[in-house]
Amino acid sequence: MKKFVVGLLTAALFAGAVSAMAAEPAKFHIGVCTGTVSQSEDDLRGAEELIKRYGDVANGGMIKHITYPDNFMTEQETTISQIASFADDPLMKAVIVNQAIPGTTEAFRRIREARPDILLFAGENHEDPGVIAPSGDLIIHSDSIARGYLIILAAHKLGCTDFVHISFPRHMSYELMSRRAKIMEATCNDLGMKYHFESAPDPTSDVGVAGAQQFILEHVPQWLDKYGPNTAFFCTNDAETEPLLKRIAESKGFFIEADLPSPLMGYPGALGVELSDVAGDFPAILKRVEDAVVAKGGAGRMGTWAYSYGFTTTFALGEYAKSCIEKDVSPKNFRRNFKREDLLAAYNGATPGAKWNGTVYMDANTGLELKNNILVYQDTYIFGKGYLNMTDEVVPEKYLQLK
Repeated sequence: MKKFVVGLLTAALFAGAVSAMAAEPAKFHIGVCTGTVSQSEDDLRGAEELIKRYGDVANGGMIKHITYPDNFMTEQETTISQIASFADDPLMKAVIVNQAIPGTTEAFRRIREARPDILLFAGENHEDPGVIAPSGDLIIHSDSIARGYLIILAAHKLGCTDFVHISFPRHMSYELMSRRAKIMEATCNDLGMKYHFESAPDPTSDVGVAGAQQFILEHVPQWLDKYGPNTAFFCTNDAETEPLLKRIAESKGFFIEADLPSPLMGYPGALGVELSDVAGDFPAILKRVEDAVVAKGGAGRMGTWAYSYGFTTTFALGEYAKSCIEKDVSPKNFRRNFKREDLLAAYNGATPGAKWNGTVYMDANTGLELKNNILVYQDTYIFGKGYLNMTDEVVPEKYLQLK
């Protein structure tokens, strides 16, 4: 009985200590802005994971999370003012925007003007690198340049003879997307594969998401008949990825990885995979999606990144920002202290078992490197086959310099 009472007292004291620790407010805050569940769910889930670990500012924690409008292209001033409002918090020491949609540069400029002590990190930048580089301390983008070569190389390793790139004018006006397409075409030519460009409707146009998805559903079988079963497909739009995967799973063809790869990107909807009970557990998510792909006959033909790029970028940038603040790294000395290895360590730490690599962005017109613009990519995982070790491949210099 005495031991039981002592145990209760000890438990009570421990609970009180934990409660006191939890009640102690965070010494600094990190602001995180992402899209909504309907626009970019993975990015948002990364912010939720940061809140789970470090608490919400509203409850004395470290993380303050907001979302930008779904119609961000027509509500740009709202987006800018929302992001800039982070500067109103005197404890704010870092701001992360993922994805860094148009308007992020201006928001960063306003924050920097009001609060020069706040670190500014942008994930998956939508604006030209040369435009946002002066305003942000660290700019992250999926490595469209290296992946332009690596995605084709992966398709070639799997025995593909043709490659179809699906996009529309708005995306092709983005420098990195345009360069990636040119690198893909050049790599196909060098490896003896045939490159094809197919146009699809822009989901932000009058046809909307539903119209764009219906277009893909109708045309993929036609493209497979035209180019053959050993054709790999790639599209630049997230909304069009799901119908593309659905048709490839039903028929033949290959899919190496999405524009912003994740086992959550298109696969659950395309294959009817229920994941609510494993939300946030990417090894479990990967296993369940893999089982569905294999059951549909897609083993060795369909791939992804094992961990969501959007989730990992939000989460890894949050962890990296926290470590910078704790080391007294400020905007004034950030570039002097920045090491690409430290950033990649944050990414690797967020994705056990999956490797990351990255390069510094180089302006193709000037040949100048933008040291604070880092392009990152994760190893490719093919369902039913495993990792292809693409992060170990050396990208030939000529592709990196292709305009």
